[in-house]
Amino acid sequence: MARAGFRPTVVERADGQRSSGSPVDVRGLALPVVEQMGVVDDLRATATHATGIRFVDSAGRLSRRISMPTSRSAAGTREIEVPRADLARILCAVARDDADFIYDDTITRLDQDRGGVDVCFERGPARRFDLVVGADGLHSTTRRLAFGPDRDFVRHLGIYVATTPLGEPPEQPHDVLLHNTPGRLVAMHPVRGEVGVAFIFRYRAVADFDHRDLAQHRRILAEAYAGEHGWQVPELLTRALQVDDLYFDAVSKVTLPSWSAGRVVLLGDAAASVSLFGDGSSLAIAGARTLATTLAEGDHLAAFRRYEAEHRRRTAARGRGAGLVAAMLIPKTRAGILARNAAARLLPTGRPNRTAGP
Repeated sequence: MARAGFRPTVVERADGQRSSGSPVDVRGLALPVVEQMGVVDDLRATATHATGIRFVDSAGRLSRRISMPTSRSAAGTREIEVPRADLARILCAVARDDADFIYDDTITRLDQDRGGVDVCFERGPARRFDLVVGADGLHSTTRRLAFGPDRDFVRHLGIYVATTPLGEPPEQPHDVLLHNTPGRLVAMHPVRGEVGVAFIFRYRAVADFDHRDLAQHRRILAEAYAGEHGWQVPELLTRALQVDDLYFDAVSKVTLPSWSAGRVVLLGDAAASVSLFGDGSSLAIAGARTLATTLAEGDHLAAFRRYEAEHRRRTAARGRGAGLVAAMLIPKTRAGILARNAAARLLPTGRPNRTAGP
């Protein structure tokens, strides 16, 4: 947007760059965008080294190695897996001179007219902007203020995810380890010499779920994995329940009839999401470029329509495949786990590349 003549202001609720979150992919339509931004080398320097997957049974026995599928851009750039915090840091750094950043604040009210939007903040003084872009994720404050409450647009999919770094070297430096029991997954993921753990599990919808309530998250996680004794699960669960740097959220689908209202428009997971299963990071990057490109062409109302028409096709395609991804990642039954593992044996194997990044 800055290259199109705008002066963006980025508002972040946290008081600085966040450190939590699982690795995310930059691939597909996002690759030419990061090439254009000139950050491919920076992303590669912080990329994870995971190139394969192995299943682990209750006794700790490993399956044969399955290579992770990869794609390339037209320029030959191979897809990149990078920790979420590093992706945010790199994108903020490249935009530092072209945008204003406000940390430790959030918006509380939007009042728009034909000429702009008056924005009230929780801490800072009110300001007026030409446009407001809600790029604030699954639990978007912008969406709630401009479109209505979450219950109208967000549907819980019966799955939760919790992740935390362990701060120690991985057992398999190039492989993601997956351990399943019916409806539950524990994964260990190597990230540049350290390992992180993820708990992904099926669980009932919690009526009073609060994505910022760490005590509640610990209770849900402990109950979901109570009685698990296989592999390293008891030890990993104990460690996860003791940390403060625990990312936890409900996997949900966001659906809206329109992504814009006047001078307010939604982007990324705030507009359309199948969190965890929908290529959210890559789609957000691609969508941001589409939005900026259309806005550079003139009238914001026409730009919003063109952006949504083009980008909604991409998000819809990913959303349709989310159910299959969930079924493969977290089978509901033991028979489902066995069938998934049998199907995985038909996929190509590969040796870890110890000299080059992903």
